[in-house]
Amino acid sequence: MAGSTPRAVVADDSHFMRSVISDILDEGGVDVVAEAKNGREAVALVDEHRPDVVTMDVEMPEMDGISAVEQIMEQCPTPVLMLSAHTDENADVTFEALDVGAVDFFTKPGGEVSMEMSRLKDQLLEMVLSVADVDVSGTSGRTPTASPNRSPTSTPEAVADDYDANPTLIIGSSTGGPKMVESVLSELPLAADFRVLVVQHMPGGFTGRFAQRIDARSDYDVREAQDGDRISGGEALIAAGDYHLRVKNYRNGRLRVKLSDDPPVNSVRPAVDVTMETAADVIDDPLVGVILTGMGNDGAAGIERIKAAGGRTIAQDEATSAVYGMPQRAAETGCVDSILPIEEIPAGIVETIKREVT
Repeated sequence: MAGSTPRAVVADDSHFMRSVISDILDEGGVDVVAEAKNGREAVALVDEHRPDVVTMDVEMPEMDGISAVEQIMEQCPTPVLMLSAHTDENADVTFEALDVGAVDFFTKPGGEVSMEMSRLKDQLLEMVLSVADVDVSGTSGRTPTASPNRSPTSTPEAVADDYDANPTLIIGSSTGGPKMVESVLSELPLAADFRVLVVQHMPGGFTGRFAQRIDARSDYDVREAQDGDRISGGEALIAAGDYHLRVKNYRNGRLRVKLSDDPPVNSVRPAVDVTMETAADVIDDPLVGVILTGMGNDGAAGIERIKAAGGRTIAQDEATSAVYGMPQRAAETGCVDSILPIEEIPAGIVETIKREVT
């Protein structure tokens, strides 16, 4: 699609919302080739028009968004951006849509929709353009993740004595990241005893559900970060939506975090840079920074800071990234130790803290 005008199908059961979204995309240079009022129409229109991207409502009559995404991925794999309301139920359904192949999601505003969508139009347009560039051909847009409570198998069997003591791992990701984060944490051995902080660009109302999903798929104890939380080895915090996650202090293998509603950094909140930079300032035990798929440059400065503090750094490679923005910007700093495909990242993380065999 690079260099050409992206073509889109807009699916929503609300005529008003379809019009608002289509107008925003048209004004931004996206050619809306068709509109669908339910999932069944969306599947047929995708097959007919072969667009570069689909915006898909979660709840629609006749066929819902999940079923539509599943059929599209089976019949005519196409990048899909889900449009979800800010509710717990919609959060669960949205993650199910990601499981069956959707690339990412955008949260519909509450209140006066037309005014709010106008305010968020630049963000929506940027996400649509980013998702449109994702290659889902041949993979059905899916990244393998572990079954719930499955023991990690991609990393060698090991015991705690094989690793350096008290390591901290910070993972940053954005577009296409949820499935990638699940994949990495599902394969991370508990014996490595990491303190894990995850910064995924995601709005409030979704990060709690995201933490629950990863907790069910990982041997680590995973939860959404709360202000003042402390974690030790074997525990992981997911940055809460709409708050920066700062590492406040670190003592005796336990780190404490602080949530902040300071202005966005790199146009996002939470920002990966904030977490990585504050961690590098206070952690004096092994520190590992990982940048996964995502648009923009968030995390690049954080990777530089971790490297300067003596930490180890990894970035996801272009071939397995949904969007090779954040990993590329990180690699361009010259401070990334390893660039790896997603399936090799868990083992790559473990390798950074393995003790030398004498």
